[in-house]
Amino acid sequence: MCFSPQADLVGGVVIGAIGIDALRHVEKRASHLAIAALPLVLAVHQLDEAFVWLGLEGHVAKSVEHFALWIYLLIAFVLLPIYVPLAVMGYEPTARRKWGMSPFVAIGAYVSVVLSLAMLRGPFGVTMHPLHLSYNLRLGHAPIIVGLYVIAVCGAFLFSGIRPMVVFGLINLVAVIVIIFLSIDGFASVWCAWAAISSGAIALRLRLQERHRLASAGAPDQHYLPHPT
Repeated sequence: MCFSPQADLVGGVVIGAIGIDALRHVEKRASHLAIAALPLVLAVHQLDEAFVWLGLEGHVAKSVEHFALWIYLLIAFVLLPIYVPLAVMGYEPTARRKWGMSPFVAIGAYVSVVLSLAMLRGPFGVTMHPLHLSYNLRLGHAPIIVGLYVIAVCGAFLFSGIRPMVVFGLINLVAVIVIIFLSIDGFASVWCAWAAISSGAIALRLRLQERHRLASAGAPDQHYLPHPT
């Protein structure tokens, strides 16, 4: 999360608890595991960023800061562009809808490969600003790659056949625009923090959906309960 390492730690713990709760409610539904695990992945991301902050502030060794920076960028730039559309694809109920997600998976895979190669070529780094961190990566055609990243991550939600997912995608798209307008240099840090927080909405949906499913499954049985005589 932005603001401070303390905010990252608190946010990571809270979001992690949400993610664990979501996973508990889909333990028998393998197709929902990836989307349910998204809050947990983003929680790890925020906890990791706390060590980047602490390194920049001189509270941990530079080797720890560098390792945390690698992990942060691998999740943000390599994992999320492909993970998010794949998770949405898995959550879609029909084969037609799943195939509809394939362009976003392909775009996400392309972005992931491009950013992976940019990280391997280097250099990359991070600088501390008031209330956020700025991650720096040498990247050709950066605006195009950023645009494709947003299409892969937000587009998969927007073209989902599940209305709450579409709403989630719209909210995140608006958030992207606002964050770019307010802080272009802190986009990666601030948007990933927002995505972590908003992923709690996914976990809440999964919890309510599972509760409704169990209630519906139990309802017919009530008709066969013996009546007292």
